[in-house]
Amino acid sequence: MLSPTLVLEVGIAVFLVASVGLLADRLRFSVIPFFIIIGMVLGQHAPQFGLVDLTFAESKPFIDFMGRLGVLFLLFYLGLEFSVGRLMKSGKSIVTGGSIYVLLNFLAGLLIGWLMDMPFKEKMVLCGVMTSSSTAIVAKVLTDLKRTANPETEIIMGMIMFDDLFIAMHISFLSGLILTGGSSFWSVAGTSLLALGFILAFLVLGRKLVPSIDRLLQDKSSELFILVVFSLLFIIAGFSETIHVAEAIGALMAGLVFADSKYIKKIEGMISPYRDFFGAMFFFSFGLSIDMYTLGGAVGWAALAALVTILGNVASGYFAARFSGRKPKSSFDIGFTLSARGEFSIIMANIGKAGGLLPVVQSFVVVYVLILSVVSPLLTKESRNLWNALFGKNDAATKPKKTLAQLEESVKLKSEIKSEEQ
Repeated sequence: MLSPTLVLEVGIAVFLVASVGLLADRLRFSVIPFFIIIGMVLGQHAPQFGLVDLTFAESKPFIDFMGRLGVLFLLFYLGLEFSVGRLMKSGKSIVTGGSIYVLLNFLAGLLIGWLMDMPFKEKMVLCGVMTSSSTAIVAKVLTDLKRTANPETEIIMGMIMFDDLFIAMHISFLSGLILTGGSSFWSVAGTSLLALGFILAFLVLGRKLVPSIDRLLQDKSSELFILVVFSLLFIIAGFSETIHVAEAIGALMAGLVFADSKYIKKIEGMISPYRDFFGAMFFFSFGLSIDMYTLGGAVGWAALAALVTILGNVASGYFAARFSGRKPKSSFDIGFTLSARGEFSIIMANIGKAGGLLPVVQSFVVVYVLILSVVSPLLTKESRNLWNALFGKNDAATKPKKTLAQLEESVKLKSEIKSEEQ
């Protein structure tokens, strides 16, 4: 039986999420750490005031389901934005820089997992967590700093696309490794190959259905339009879950199919509010599941991992800048921007939780994401100043300022030349 205060509790939860979101916007910070922190503070140890239970014990299953929808909308929207063709057109520099980025961060995950003496499954989750940059935070930072038109931004977004492609494959691998409970190499390999086959089949066969989908959506009211889109999204995601492929991958594949629709702009416009709302509830529900008093043991390791991530990303940014012919100082812009961690790290942490992995993985991810989602935007904002402080300004590229006498002499000379020509 549903609690009589369910709607009230959900309303309070949404109000609190909106409040910290407004605070984050006022402080010009990423909203993601604020959503997680308010969930932790109001989780297992929050007080109860009469009918209002700030632990959200009764409403937590419903809030968790809202968060689950948030994952689907986040991945579906990513699929709408993603294009393999665009990635190939981004150039060799993007693929090379993206490969180095993935390799360095994956190795960093192996290093931290080895230092923490974690089992193989936990190490693989850590590798994914430390490799997955936050597309949402990166896009927001670039917009807030008005850097969307900068030359290095094309490199950053290309590397993000490459990383997202890798993360999609890694999530499918984790699904086979963790969610199916397989213990032998062949059972894990079989499930992983099934996930890979599901992805490839969707890329090949799904796109052939786009003309039929377009005809289905043609001249439909907004109500019917969104019902058709939602029904296909949930059916595809639900079907993928039944064959032990993470439902997030199903949502991503659905997005990739709809990306070729001639109604792509209308779909994006309708999905965006749902992505933002349910995405916020996803981070809040993740915070509710965390006991903040158990995070102490993960703080040191997460801080070390964050430092390794930043250094590795600056190194990958250096190579990406070099291969694309950019100045070395662009490595700070690229590396610091890509260091943000958020939604995909938490998705993989939730896979680990669903598979019954060690609780320290959850604690580690919470602190790691909180550190980088706050520090990365700050470093990105000060990237130019940090470069100048460490390596100095490029005086050769700076034109010396002319004195007033020099400017007058220049004007006089131009006037004389013009008189002679006449």
